[in-house]
Amino acid sequence: MESIITKLSSLLDAMPPITLEEMSSIRLMNRTDTKFVTNLSTLYRLLDMARDDYYAQEVCGKRISPYRTTYWDGEERHEMYRTHVTGHATRMKVRVRTYVDSGVTFLEVKKKDNHGQTRKIRTSVPSLDAVIKERAGEAFLEDHTGYSFGEITPTLGNEFNRITLVNRGKTERLTIDFALNFYNYETGREAGMQDAVIIELKRDGRVSSPILAILRALRVKPAGFSKYCVGVSITNEDLRQNRFKPRLHKIDKIIHKQQAMP
Repeated sequence: MESIITKLSSLLDAMPPITLEEMSSIRLMNRTDTKFVTNLSTLYRLLDMARDDYYAQEVCGKRISPYRTTYWDGEERHEMYRTHVTGHATRMKVRVRTYVDSGVTFLEVKKKDNHGQTRKIRTSVPSLDAVIKERAGEAFLEDHTGYSFGEITPTLGNEFNRITLVNRGKTERLTIDFALNFYNYETGREAGMQDAVIIELKRDGRVSSPILAILRALRVKPAGFSKYCVGVSITNEDLRQNRFKPRLHKIDKIIHKQQAMP
């Protein structure tokens, strides 16, 4: 992993930095979100091709940030997992996310409606342990989900590294996640997807996107990827849905495929 971080850092150093304060001024008024799945070898080429068009977010002098996330779900029925893998238009996730470098932690609720729009709301909490042991943030949880912490339980944890890019016109944000590791609280099983790269493009739909042309040149196509559902599926075979198996197979093919030169 150290050699991967070194290579990525070198590529990111070719881009000018953008601070969190500058990021907060970016308003995407007509936002569209699109996910892509690829592999590390393609990511190296993408960053090299994008260096003249993008800023790299820098936090505490670093351009690669580690994240930790824990997801909650129903202890018996796993409602949030099942609504996603069975294709329900409306669905929800409850998670605690920690920004490792700063130690800042949030309890987050992420909802998707039947129009395909996603809304994320969050509240600051002292730590993951405070949520698990002391039910920190429970009033927020009940207000926005109708659940209490007595009705849902920690189900899946993950860790990953994130790169955030912003185009020079400041009309889009690009998050790039890699080095995914999962831990299942129920089965005790761990699994990793070290070669997977998950790209999410959040852009103003009214303007052109430099990264889309680069992705097309690299033959990277849009593909759905839920860290929660993928993580649960590869760490708890009892919950794997038949309709989700083809997606896992497709993801596996993508991340282990060496992209041919266009």
